[in-house]
Amino acid sequence: MKVGIPLFLLRHTQMASVALRAEQLGFESVWVPEHLVLPARLDTPYPYSEDGVAPFALDAPILDPLLLLTHIAAATSRIRLGTNIFVLPLRHPIVSARLVMSLDVLSGGRLSLGIGAGWLEEEFRAVDVDFATRGSRTRECVMALKALWTQSEPEFHGRFFEFGPLKFEPKPIQKPHPPILFGGESATALRRAAALGDGWYGVAHDPQSAAEYTAKLRALRADAGRAEEPFEVTVGHRGGPLDAQTLCHYSDAGVDRVAVLPWTRGREAIEKLEQLARALGSAGLASSD
Repeated sequence: MKVGIPLFLLRHTQMASVALRAEQLGFESVWVPEHLVLPARLDTPYPYSEDGVAPFALDAPILDPLLLLTHIAAATSRIRLGTNIFVLPLRHPIVSARLVMSLDVLSGGRLSLGIGAGWLEEEFRAVDVDFATRGSRTRECVMALKALWTQSEPEFHGRFFEFGPLKFEPKPIQKPHPPILFGGESATALRRAAALGDGWYGVAHDPQSAAEYTAKLRALRADAGRAEEPFEVTVGHRGGPLDAQTLCHYSDAGVDRVAVLPWTRGREAIEKLEQLARALGSAGLASSD
């Protein structure tokens, strides 16, 4: 079982040192969030809380996740680097492809690209992108990324994006490309992940709820003719303290990676990481290498 650490609630000046300590302790990955812009007033309900209230302040400092992970990559050598999540349809796929490829190359092939269609309508309005077509745009973006990363003279002809033939070099280190993990928990989002993704990232689950989603994804992947292709399920841990026994329950539920935030304040980060590593012990982290 892989154990990842979201670098939430930290100052950007802390993130590289916390990631390095996570690497030293045997954690498999670190993850950073993304928003391109936040509105001064939030009218769109947050889809992952019962009351619709977003778990972040609208004036929260946000760095570009791919630049931030490049900074973290320079301070580490083995730990994987993930986005949770990158709002793909906000940008032209050529721009995203260049940034993602650059991070993959500079990190030595350590990127896991977590993407989503987005939920914040005000964010789309700010950059003049149609919110209603974000799902279709996301599908086209993924197909365009794969063309740019794998074809010698990539081209793409879709409803929203059209280009090529072009030259796009170098290609990513990871072959055929960095793994693309889809976020989103609606029926449409799950179908999108099963049809196009290399994995899925669930926001907050215990082993029981995770098992329900892995079962849905298995069925959808079979329907899409992709049952035998590699597919990695990641879920954020929901519930009490995480220990080796709970990791076993997640594994039984079909989960490949658990992401857990062990601190509630940034200044506790190193101490809480070390406490989590002791709680998991060799049974929890040995299989993360």
